[in-house]
Amino acid sequence: MGSRRTLSIHQRLLLAASLVLSAFLGLTGLALDKAFRSASEDALQARLFSSVYALLAAAEESEVGGLRMPDVLTDPRFNRPDSGLYAQVSGLKSQYLWHSASSLGRRLDFSQMMSPGESKIERFKLADGDAMGLSFGVVWEDFEGRELQYVLAVGEDLRPLQEQVSTFRDTLFLWLGGAALLLLLVQGWVLSWGLYPLREVEQALTEIESGRADQLEGAYPTELSRLTSNINSLIRHAQARQQRYHDSLGDLAHSLKTPLAILQGVADKGSNSIQNSPITVREQVDRMNQIVTHQLQRAAASGRNILTQSILIGPVVERLVNSLDKVYLEKGIQWQLSVVEESCFRGEEGDLMELLGNLMENACKYGSGRVHVSAQMDEYLHLCVEDNGEGIPSDEADAVLRRGHRIDLQQPGQGIGLAVAADIVSAYGGRLKIGHSEVLGGVAIHIHLPVG
Repeated sequence: MGSRRTLSIHQRLLLAASLVLSAFLGLTGLALDKAFRSASEDALQARLFSSVYALLAAAEESEVGGLRMPDVLTDPRFNRPDSGLYAQVSGLKSQYLWHSASSLGRRLDFSQMMSPGESKIERFKLADGDAMGLSFGVVWEDFEGRELQYVLAVGEDLRPLQEQVSTFRDTLFLWLGGAALLLLLVQGWVLSWGLYPLREVEQALTEIESGRADQLEGAYPTELSRLTSNINSLIRHAQARQQRYHDSLGDLAHSLKTPLAILQGVADKGSNSIQNSPITVREQVDRMNQIVTHQLQRAAASGRNILTQSILIGPVVERLVNSLDKVYLEKGIQWQLSVVEESCFRGEEGDLMELLGNLMENACKYGSGRVHVSAQMDEYLHLCVEDNGEGIPSDEADAVLRRGHRIDLQQPGQGIGLAVAADIVSAYGGRLKIGHSEVLGGVAIHIHLPVG
């Protein structure tokens, strides 16, 4: 079953922006088209009112004082057949009906019943299209003082308006379409330019995968700088771990040569040295066990990784104290803890447990019942484990960090605890120092680890 192909960030942004831009320009075009059509119709209605007032101004009195329209009007469109502007005057009681010369041969469906002062805008059909008309009711007083009602109506062919709106619409959408195309091209360029750093990161990762580069190099925008630095940290972390495995395997192979050679010699001698063979074999097996244990613990140290969660020191120390109290119950260890609450370790919890566990166990094992553990932070994480034992001579401080080297041979152990702790501290870029405890008088193991 094949995996579904997903759109790239560039394609997603371009598609989303194109849809938004198209919707915006489309709605803008519709709004402008509607506004222009509405404005054109309002202008037409205003012209119709003007034409009605012109008819009323041109009206004359008949022989009995009634309203009569002249044969020729001042607006030439009323006098030219099929000009597109039509007029009609009708009397509601006097049976008077007048049509302009422009409406010759046409039937105009104007409203016939209108109260004085009332006006009505209406659409009606012509033989060759639609028209918009305005009917307006008036009162005319004859010579005898009677009020005669008339309806003055003016209509105008809508074809010129429709053609004007159609031309505006074509021009509008042509310009909007051109603007949309131009904006889409500019938008594509802007997105391509804006996402260029991401493509640089992709190319750099390809270079790393192919072995042509060791890390991400170059200047990146602020939004990507933390990402690239974290990726570089992960790469360095993986490289350091791989190197530790490589070194540990090399050291393991080298360290096992001597014990294996001794065992081979014992095997070759056969029964001639049968009395000493079991002792020699046991010693070499123990030695090989120490070597393998040390190298495995050394290779397993995770090392510094800025993406790792921060681990509070206090809870870890308390768990170790509870465990060691059970192991060294007969000693009745007196613990003195001075751990600042905010102190934290930036790394793997297993490494912290291994580091503090080895140091605190040594303090319990070689001390005389009192152990002081302290932790505080500034630019570095400062850890210190002290005991009230006999201490370590200054000339032996470097030697005890080598695996298998022990000063007190009376206590059980393999002599690799301090060596493992030193390897973990080194993996995190820190320092381990062995000194004299001013508080308890025994050994003081000082550790300084970078925080950032």
